[in-house]
Amino acid sequence: MKGIVFNLLEEAVTNAHGAGVWDDLLDAAELDGAYTSLGSYADDEVFALVTQASRRLAISPADVLRWFGRAAMPMLAERYQIFFDGHKSARSFIMSVNDIIHPEVRKLYSGAGCPHFHFQNDADGRLLIGYHSPRQLCQLAHGFIEGASDHFGQTAILEHLSCMSEGHPLCRMAVDWPS
Repeated sequence: MKGIVFNLLEEAVTNAHGAGVWDDLLDAAELDGAYTSLGSYADDEVFALVTQASRRLAISPADVLRWFGRAAMPMLAERYQIFFDGHKSARSFIMSVNDIIHPEVRKLYSGAGCPHFHFQNDADGRLLIGYHSPRQLCQLAHGFIEGASDHFGQTAILEHLSCMSEGHPLCRMAVDWPS
């Protein structure tokens, strides 16, 4: 996993809970915490940090990942405003992930293993999102969707239809942005 993810996680934890909590998570996970944005680190390190945050906060790892995704979005918007320019809604922004955002991420962060998303509309106008990644971080994607919705002043209603963690070949979510 690219170091930028660890940098965002550190900033999110520090902003919400203080630098001491970040240090405590690193100690509990037995990690040194020296992450450079362009570096590559074992996926197990982020999973260890999520596990420790889950224990410390007494919430599920899925809740930690959703919180992190939502908390990271304002930081991403500040650092990479160009990805948000030209979008007037979370739906438009989210649908640009495969074609605009992830190719640029791969240019900026060589070797980045980005997930792949499939999009379609259902009969009710909801956006159906298929998520595939060997990391199985659909809960992080869920948080990113909520964070993007916050950024555009919208409220997202997400429903998980299937999940790789339950043995499905991909995760599927339905997202609606009621007026």
